[in-house]
Amino acid sequence: MAVDLTKEKVSIVISQGSLEGIYPGLIMANGARAEGMEANLFFTFFGLDAINKKTHDHIKVATVGNPGMHIPAILGILPGMSGLATHVMKKKMEELDIPTIPEFLEMIHDTGAGIYACKATVDMFHLTKDDFVDYVDDIITVGEFYELAAGGHIVFT
Repeated sequence: MAVDLTKEKVSIVISQGSLEGIYPGLIMANGARAEGMEANLFFTFFGLDAINKKTHDHIKVATVGNPGMHIPAILGILPGMSGLATHVMKKKMEELDIPTIPEFLEMIHDTGAGIYACKATVDMFHLTKDDFVDYVDDIITVGEFYELAAGGHIVFT
């Protein structure tokens, strides 16, 4: 029996500022929109780097404290290791035709997904709407996020 996903909604919280912390949420939001689902992205803490004009083009792979790297922790702190890991990851994603973070976000927004920044974090980091890329719909409180997410699923990446 097929499930009608056009009536479903997902709201995704992105709180990490690394490639491996941001892309899963973008992929999930894009997939939700492709299935006809309503999708909202809520960026908080270091996830704001994905929508910040100054940082969204410079997101790196986290090599320190990342057990998924499968390298000794001491190697993760070596100068240039994060840059090397980021270069390798971006090359693999380019080969698979996966868009960059800015391109992906704009594409997702253009499909009708909502893109929001967390007001408490924005205030804590002394940011304003001007600090964010143009396709950020709004800066909202957690309560407003819950209103948007009501009746759907909330996913943390």
